[in-house]
Amino acid sequence: MTSPHPRDPLHGVTLEMILNRLVERHGWEQLGVLIPIRCFQFDPSVKSSLTFLRRTPWARAKVEELYRRSVVGEEGEAG
Repeated sequence: MTSPHPRDPLHGVTLEMILNRLVERHGWEQLGVLIPIRCFQFDPSVKSSLTFLRRTPWARAKVEELYRRSVVGEEGEAG
C-alpha cells in the first residue's frame, strides 16, 4: 500500500544542488524560459543565482517546484 504523502524530494537537498541539477537538465537558456527571472536570463551563474534565490522567497519557491516536477518525471522514466 502506498503512503498518501510521498516523501518530499527536497529533503536533504541544498539549494545549490537543486540549481545545479536543473541547469544540468535544462540549461540556463531553458531555465530562463521556464522561470523568467533575470539571474537565469542575463549572464547567469550559480553564485549570482543562489544569492538572488536566497533573498527572494517567491523565486526560490518556483525553482523548488520545478525541481519537484523534474524529480517526479525522472522517477517515472526509471520505473
